[in-house]
Amino acid sequence: MSQTLTGRTALVTGASSGLGLDFARELAARGASLVLVARRADALQALADELRARHGSHVQVLPADLGDAAAREQLAAQLHACGTAVDVLVNNAGFGVYGDFADSDWLKLDQMLQVNVVALSHLSRLFAGPMAARGWGRILQVSSTGAFSPSPSYAAYSASKSYVLSLGIALDQELKARGVRCTTVCPGVTATDFLKVSGQKQNWYHRATMMTSAEVARSGIDALLAGRSHRVTGWLNAIMAFSTRFMPRGLSAVVTGFLMKN
Repeated sequence: MSQTLTGRTALVTGASSGLGLDFARELAARGASLVLVARRADALQALADELRARHGSHVQVLPADLGDAAAREQLAAQLHACGTAVDVLVNNAGFGVYGDFADSDWLKLDQMLQVNVVALSHLSRLFAGPMAARGWGRILQVSSTGAFSPSPSYAAYSASKSYVLSLGIALDQELKARGVRCTTVCPGVTATDFLKVSGQKQNWYHRATMMTSAEVARSGIDALLAGRSHRVTGWLNAIMAFSTRFMPRGLSAVVTGFLMKN
């Protein structure tokens, strides 16, 4: 498949920091016009200025709280009203909550599930139909290596990412006959603010396996444009994800819980 996106428009959620920044940079480098979505308008505008200066990209900045269903509907309506057809959707927005499930703040868990699961599903539904009607589209769902194993201390987060992986692979099967491919990228530990936001301290496992955000973004976009249904980024992460197939789930949870200890 073509590795260029000239003439295509890509919408990136969670574009104000971390992987979102590098997904946007990678897409702009391949010729795409960008729609940048996150809550922080100032950070989005700074990224838009960077992409215009570096690549001459056409960039729209649309601040939105994707945890709000009305905001998601408004986003789609706003793009439709201005004649912007989204060809590539990068469902990157999301975060984790670290700690024992029984002791975690429910409001934080609820917000996480709203963004990681509900918002991702809703945005996929809002944009997949128009893509299919036009006969071309690409959707990138951002999951995690946590999707492959029950994860004590990240119980709800990993469960949400298992949902994303399952949904993404199923959508790829449903949509590919209509010209739309859905790729699910599963990063491991990445050099972003994820650990800080989740409340976890960096440990030996994080330091041993960490990839840069730019590496993960490049691998994800490569997989998307190659029409892959899913990709685990990094060879060590891929080996570990594959190895979970041979473990009872209880043992897998014990191993993962050990690796996630502060």
